[in-house]
Amino acid sequence: MVTAPDVPGRIGTLWRMRRRGVTVLLGALLTALLSVGVLSVPIPYVVLGPGPTVNTLGSEDGKEIIQVSGRATSTSAGQLRLTTVGVQPTVRLRSALAGWFSKDEAVVPRELVYPPGESQEEVEQRNAEDFQNSQTSAETAALRELGYPIRVLVKAVTAGGPSVDVLKANDVITSVDGQPVTSAARLTELIRAKPAGTELKIGYTRAGAPATATVTSREQDGRPRIGIEIDQQQPHPFTLKIDLGDIGGPSAGLMFALGIVDKLQPADLTGGTVIAGTGTIDDEGRVGPIGGIAQKLVGAKQAGAKVFLVPADNCAEAVRNPQPDLPLFKVASLDDALTALEKLRAGGQPTRC
Repeated sequence: MVTAPDVPGRIGTLWRMRRRGVTVLLGALLTALLSVGVLSVPIPYVVLGPGPTVNTLGSEDGKEIIQVSGRATSTSAGQLRLTTVGVQPTVRLRSALAGWFSKDEAVVPRELVYPPGESQEEVEQRNAEDFQNSQTSAETAALRELGYPIRVLVKAVTAGGPSVDVLKANDVITSVDGQPVTSAARLTELIRAKPAGTELKIGYTRAGAPATATVTSREQDGRPRIGIEIDQQQPHPFTLKIDLGDIGGPSAGLMFALGIVDKLQPADLTGGTVIAGTGTIDDEGRVGPIGGIAQKLVGAKQAGAKVFLVPADNCAEAVRNPQPDLPLFKVASLDDALTALEKLRAGGQPTRC
């Protein structure tokens, strides 16, 4: 019989090795489970990514997005695409890590999109209201461009206010201190430009006859006012409607305004090109900044855009996040955008960011 005095020691070594292996395996399994748990816990961030783009000259669900009744409309060979940002409202660490390493997405604190004290539903409701207001301002700015001016009427004179016995209901306000009143917002700007107690020369027409009156502004709610309620009208002999759902926020205003102008005039603004862009717009046609420009550029590129109209105040950020072969043209107003498109059609170069 061959003795093997080292066998008991070998068995003990194998047993100790097995115990250590089981311990390591259990530890690895526990770590993995904990990691999965941590990665699955929601964190106070949201992920922003490229959202859908929409051709404002096209149709959605079988209906034209810009609908005109009572006037002939034109068609265009190209497109005018509004751009959006997709928001992932509930984010887990795994998604956040993927977003941090993605060149097309951004991970930002949740409070930047959903402010403290507001629910997600409240934010979405406000975005829907902003979207509706952007459509109204787009219509106003586009119709001004097409030769339909705004009239600012006195709706009522406040009892005991500074305009009593000076202005009357249905007066059309035309100027303040010689500065034209081109919208209700402009009237408010002109009145607030000078401190309460200032004598203002108010130009107006009454029953078609022009006149001027002096009204001394008074402070109310911390701001100078002249004691009138106003109404803004923009008569035009046709009906105009924008019909597009499931999009929120004010940033589609510029592209809606361009779409309206394109439909209501014979010229094809696009020149057969896919034009994308973004920007708020007010009744005066001024284009304002928006959020998520980097993600909107990605979405535009994916949609085949050849040109991107950038609000002037977003140019620096847009230049830091370029897309290949997608030139960035700087616009501060509806007039700027129309001029840029006119230059493109003529083979010229609009102002770049």
